[in-house]
Amino acid sequence: MTDHEGDRVRAGWAPFLQVGTRVVLRYAIDRKTSPHGESMTDALGTILAADETEVEVMTRRGQVRVPRVLVIAAKEVPPPPVRRPRREMP
Repeated sequence: MTDHEGDRVRAGWAPFLQVGTRVVLRYAIDRKTSPHGESMTDALGTILAADETEVEVMTRRGQVRVPRVLVIAAKEVPPPPVRRPRREMP
């Protein structure tokens, strides 16, 4: 890991961050403005766009843009489970 103008630069890091891939990203947030004082949060969803500067993820709550320098961890995840139909009560 090297520094470049104060940002973390990780060339080739997480090459699976491609459009259409379902991922979970853990990324840093501002503890002072977070609702409960957290310093990190997650985004789980499908990547809509990705470049060297940010990753855009469509989550169940909407689109989330995450600057790559704030990403702490990333993991490709399988598709969501298929919901079963509701069982009828007798």
